[in-house]
Amino acid sequence: MKTLVLLSGGMDSSVALHWAARHTQLVAALSVDYGSKHNGRELAMAGLQAAALAVPHEVIDLPWVNRCFRSDLLQSGGDIPEGHYTDQSMQSTVVPFRNAILLSMACGLAESRGAQAVVIAAHSGDHAIYPDCRESFMLAMAQAMRLGTYAGIELMRPFIAMDKAAIAREGAALGVDFSKTWSCYKGGELHCGRCGTCVERREAFALAGLVDPTLYAQE
Repeated sequence: MKTLVLLSGGMDSSVALHWAARHTQLVAALSVDYGSKHNGRELAMAGLQAAALAVPHEVIDLPWVNRCFRSDLLQSGGDIPEGHYTDQSMQSTVVPFRNAILLSMACGLAESRGAQAVVIAAHSGDHAIYPDCRESFMLAMAQAMRLGTYAGIELMRPFIAMDKAAIAREGAALGVDFSKTWSCYKGGELHCGRCGTCVERREAFALAGLVDPTLYAQE
């Protein structure tokens, strides 16, 4: 099966890219610059991951998301909260309906490239604060993608029942270079080590029993 991967450049999507390369015929990776504080850091890593597998890498700019939407994750938003990823405060980083927008573009590009499926790296840890990462949403989106395309594009979500530690272990087995992935929502020179995504990243490596190759501003 020919697939296209939605690739942010973070841990999860990078593992999904390598998973798709191992188990499917991977035709392209799609990244989107929608104006988040860490897009620049993520996109650089996405490019490295795609290049490592010699996968065509498309980047689409959506400047209107930063201009029109309200989220602290965006450059137009407030400060990124610190604490655990599942904390109530992290809801301020949700970009409204983001996955629906990104999957719609990925679906159109997949059909245009002759693919039969789109791969997304949504996982169980996302469910706490992201309504558009939950399986109920994914099932509805999968139906829309299938019914709305001549090719009947499928939505593959291989990690939907896995936590981030399990994804880290999967990535290690696939040979993913995690030093070339980005998680920190603040988008500085180093991972801050304090925001929810940094805390989740550190926990994932620890729970997976893997060495964390990440340099953090605060250890």
